[in-house]
Amino acid sequence: MIMSDTVGDFLVHRLYEWGVRRIFGYPGDGINGVLGALQRAPEKIEFVQVRHEEMAAFMASAHAKFTGELGVCLSTGGPGASHLITGLYDAKCDHMPVLAIAGQAPRTARGAHYQQELNLDRMFSDVAAFVQEAETPAQVRMLIDRAIRISKAQNAVSVIVLPADLQDLDYEEPPRKHGAVQTGVGYSRPVVVPCYDDIRRAADVLNAGERVAMLIGAGALGAKEEVIAVAEKLKAGVAKALLGKAAAPDELPWVTGSIGLLGTRPSYDMMMECDTLLMIGSGFPYSEFLPQDGQARGVQIDVDASMLSMRYPMEVNLHGDAAVTLRELLRMIDEKTDTRWRNRIESKVSDWWELLKDRALAPANPINPQKVVWALSPRLPEDAIITCDSGSCANWYARDIRIRGEMMCSLSGGLASMGAAAPYAIAAKFAHPGRPVIALVGDGAMQMNNMAELITVSKYWRDWESPHWICCVFNNEDLNQVTWEQRVMQGNPKFEATQNIPDVPYHRFAELIGLKGIFVDDPSRLESAWDEAFASERPVVLEVKTDPEVPPLPAHISFEQARNFAATLLKGDPEEAALIAGAARQVFAPVLPAGGKE
Repeated sequence: MIMSDTVGDFLVHRLYEWGVRRIFGYPGDGINGVLGALQRAPEKIEFVQVRHEEMAAFMASAHAKFTGELGVCLSTGGPGASHLITGLYDAKCDHMPVLAIAGQAPRTARGAHYQQELNLDRMFSDVAAFVQEAETPAQVRMLIDRAIRISKAQNAVSVIVLPADLQDLDYEEPPRKHGAVQTGVGYSRPVVVPCYDDIRRAADVLNAGERVAMLIGAGALGAKEEVIAVAEKLKAGVAKALLGKAAAPDELPWVTGSIGLLGTRPSYDMMMECDTLLMIGSGFPYSEFLPQDGQARGVQIDVDASMLSMRYPMEVNLHGDAAVTLRELLRMIDEKTDTRWRNRIESKVSDWWELLKDRALAPANPINPQKVVWALSPRLPEDAIITCDSGSCANWYARDIRIRGEMMCSLSGGLASMGAAAPYAIAAKFAHPGRPVIALVGDGAMQMNNMAELITVSKYWRDWESPHWICCVFNNEDLNQVTWEQRVMQGNPKFEATQNIPDVPYHRFAELIGLKGIFVDDPSRLESAWDEAFASERPVVLEVKTDPEVPPLPAHISFEQARNFAATLLKGDPEEAALIAGAARQVFAPVLPAGGKE
């Protein structure tokens, strides 16, 4: 750096020194000084222009998920900065390291109720582990170094706010005197290992168990081999929280699949019947799907001590990295010889896959949404990356996609935000341009913000190593997950005023902007449509007309849920005939008239 460089130039240089090679963002006059610096250093950092700042923050979160690196997003001040909030909360809730850089009104106008002047440090104070507005050029070095180190060390969000006039000032190094600090670049994550005595206690608990259940989350993504080895020794079954879907392959007969509201019956049964629970790197929130308090002895491994014993009262809490802690445990775990528990799990898993097949192939009007994902799963290349939005499509993603090979997948987990699938898929493609990427999106999320990000795909896809990027839209003209929650959790009929949404030709919009559009409303064409999408030499929007009356419900239906559904019918649901005659029979047969028969 030379003294004539601006604060913006120093920022770009320092980010590059920290390893940043890509920024997702949207321009504005409040951040023009930094944009000018990026323009003067095109060989350093790639700028990806999105359609909306919220999408930039989602992409930064997804970049962190799919690379393990710091994700970075950028906006102007005022509305640009406030738009970042949802995507940054996604990163916070899923413990992803993300840095946001936001512009601000000039320092000379601060406090004057100036245009686009917001107190951004207050606004970001909950979502960010570190947020600071810069005041002088000599302060910026410290702010960058501290913000990035905190984000990487704590898997957290940091925010740097840069007033517009500050960005164009000559950069000054902090003076070596009282009142200033000298900071440096660099951070390496330590390997956290629990102490020997605690690992020994954990092994004793696991060795004593006769029916061991494992639950793995995102913290186990880097410990696939260790998870498999421990499960084999313990003759345990393995359930997966949504963010840990790629942490164990579904080809293994004792992997019970997802757990919870979007989970499987084998996962539920295993948790209700186990006498020992080993939880690894998961913050799965729903206690009703875990063993009852006192039913099972518990061991938990998590690198974040604040998450220990937060979901189930554990007997042994191990603060440590999943892979290394499991390797230490393996040395102390005895190989179990009684296979009755494992055999029971495998039998239930086998039966469950057959049931899913039957449900996926059940007739619907016009297309069963479960069949969309069932048909996709065997066609996925082993290096595919799958993203999914929140809503009913997440049920089929959670249950019907079989993870194998080196597949990666993710979605908005802790925040469960609509609108994340397309930006996640775009970030995945930038991070891994040679790998096929598939986004599963409901029509509600498409209308909310995903359609606009198709323009981002149109802008950049020719620069990607491979053009294989597919957005599958479930078009059912219904905000389907909430419709079913109204019916089953509230006992209320579908409220058409809130739930019905317009029918939009998503495939035609794709064609208008230079992508390939495919429309399917005939179930016999579904498989060939997927084949056509994977063979395309340009990104694809595959629009499937799906039946909203196929219930996206838990594998285990409680008495209260069944009672609520029966109450819905008694009150008169606008889709009552379809509910009784259609695929809802598969789940609610006991509470429907005449056992669910027409």
